[in-house]
Amino acid sequence: MIGRALALAGGLTGAVGASQFPEFSQQYMQRLGGTVDELARQIDRYEADAQAVDMTLDDYLRQLAAEGPLARTQAGNMAEDIARHVRLTEALTTLEGAGPFMRARLASYMGDREIAERAFEVFKPAVPATFEGAVFAGTGFFAGWLGLSLLFGFLARLWATARAPFRPRRTTRRGYG
Repeated sequence: MIGRALALAGGLTGAVGASQFPEFSQQYMQRLGGTVDELARQIDRYEADAQAVDMTLDDYLRQLAAEGPLARTQAGNMAEDIARHVRLTEALTTLEGAGPFMRARLASYMGDREIAERAFEVFKPAVPATFEGAVFAGTGFFAGWLGLSLLFGFLARLWATARAPFRPRRTTRRGYG
């Protein structure tokens, strides 16, 4: 009885949690787009600086890195910005136009920790009033309920197995006749 109640609570928790994915993924997408735009602006400035001294961006970064420890740090930061821009642009391109179900399938493209933390800071959970929210809620309920049911079933069998050597054995009478 307690196991069923806990499994139901797990299902409800899963429903509430999963139903928030469509809105959270939308917030993440907005943050991702803003980050890609800002990084593109910075890289445009880096490229303009390189062109001003008649160099490619790669040559500019190499020469900057050779000028000493402070410049090497700056060149490294610039290279990290460029690499992050490439990675996030790929994620944005992949996720653009994807609905909530496809974003769930492509969730690995939503892995930038800084963007996720910033999206979570402004995210406000809400009751889902869309078809997508209802489907995610149902999926979350089933996953939570099933997960806890399986866990409790496993623990019950483990407990029964552990107690078996300590149970008194039943003796049966055999009739002779």
